[in-house]
Amino acid sequence: MTDLLVDTIVFEILTRVTTKDVGRSKSVCKEWYVLLSRQDFLRVHCSHSLISSNQQVHLIDDLTCSVHPIVFQSYDYGLSSIATFLFDHQNNDVSILSHLNGLLCVYLNHTYELLLWNLTTTAFKRLSTLDSHGFYRNNLDVVGLYIDADDDYKVLHIKPRCGVLGVYVYSREVDYWRNIPFITRQEYLSPHFDWPAGTFSGGTLYFTVCECWFGGRNVVICFNVNSEQFKEIGFPPVPSTGMVHGVLVNVKK
Repeated sequence: MTDLLVDTIVFEILTRVTTKDVGRSKSVCKEWYVLLSRQDFLRVHCSHSLISSNQQVHLIDDLTCSVHPIVFQSYDYGLSSIATFLFDHQNNDVSILSHLNGLLCVYLNHTYELLLWNLTTTAFKRLSTLDSHGFYRNNLDVVGLYIDADDDYKVLHIKPRCGVLGVYVYSREVDYWRNIPFITRQEYLSPHFDWPAGTFSGGTLYFTVCECWFGGRNVVICFNVNSEQFKEIGFPPVPSTGMVHGVLVNVKK
C-alpha cells in the first residue's frame, strides 16, 4: 500500500469515524497503530468530532454515570444512556479532577486512589502503587493532566504532607511515577493557598493560586511539560477587594 493511499485512508477517512472504530482500526497493522496514535491524528479527529451531534454531557450520580447527548437546536438533552464502571467503587465515590481529549483523571473517595478513565471505551488505569504513589488527598493535593512532546499522556501530582512536599509525574507510556523538584516559593504549597486543577495549553500547565485564608496574593504558576520547570507569572489585572478564585479556560478559534 503506497504512502499516499495510507495517508488518504488515515487522515481523510479514519479522522471522521467514531472513537470506537479508531480503536478497532489500530489492530489492522503496526503501521496503522503508530499513525492512529500520533498527536496530529488525534487533533484532526477531535476537530471533526466537534459538531453538535457529537457533544455529550457525562453526569456521575450515585452508582452510575449517565451520558446525555446535547440537542443544540432545542437547547435540551436527548435520550440518555448509562456508562459502565469497570472498577470497584461506592456510592458517590468518583470525583473528576482533570480531563484532556476525553481522558479523565478521577479519584475514589473511599480509597483515595487516582485513576485514568476513558469514558468512551470504559477502560481505566489505576495509578496507585505499593510505595504510596497515586493516592490523592482532597483539599490538599493538586493534579494536572497533560501531553508532552513525545505524545505521552502524563499526570502531575503535587502532594503537600505535614510540611513535606512531593511533586511527582506519572507517565502512561512507561507506567511509572517519578519525583521532580519544585523550584519556586515553597510558601505557595502551604494550606494558606488554594490551588485548582491545572489547565493545559500550548505545552504548559497553568494553575491559578489564591491566598485564601488571608485574602492576599493571587499568582499563576506555570509548569512547562517538556522542561519540567515551574515558574511564576503575574495574575491578570482584575478588580479585587480580596480573594479572587480565577478559572482558566483553553479557547480555540
